[in-house]
Amino acid sequence: MRKLSMDELGRKTVEEFKAANKTPIVLVMDNIRSMHNVGSVFRTADAFLLQGIILCGYTPVPPHRDIHKTALGATETVEWQYATTTMEAVKDLQEAGYKVMAVEQAVNSVRLDHFQPSKEQPLALVFGNEVSGVDGDVMKVVDGCIEIPQLGMKHSLNISVTTGIVVWDIFVKLQANH
Repeated sequence: MRKLSMDELGRKTVEEFKAANKTPIVLVMDNIRSMHNVGSVFRTADAFLLQGIILCGYTPVPPHRDIHKTALGATETVEWQYATTTMEAVKDLQEAGYKVMAVEQAVNSVRLDHFQPSKEQPLALVFGNEVSGVDGDVMKVVDGCIEIPQLGMKHSLNISVTTGIVVWDIFVKLQANH
């Protein structure tokens, strides 16, 4: 066994990334506190060629040294925008035809392993604050909720870990539907 070289990985240039067909998923960050979490989300969005990220409320935005430390250049490839409130971002996405799903532990949530994304409708995923989760008012207007089943004591995952798990699962399901 040997690791692949950088040349063998087929990494895209910034220009190739921007020109590539994107996975029809937008990530919505609802008042995330940690710059490291924001940077990690950028890397996940880059890895799966996502359509973009919307940073909401007091979520830190690039450029910032601590975001760049974990993003490792993904802030240059992934399209992002800022919205004053998550509610504004959710309503704009719904008006643009997106199915907007919160990622949260909630009544009537759909287990991630049971969630089937549509190839016909783009998807937006709302990820909440590290302590309080997705804002309660936002939960009232989203189109549904996805939950990662958890069995331990904490029933809590870091936002960057949650993003990676959810995006990977949905990415695989979208690829299988090709």
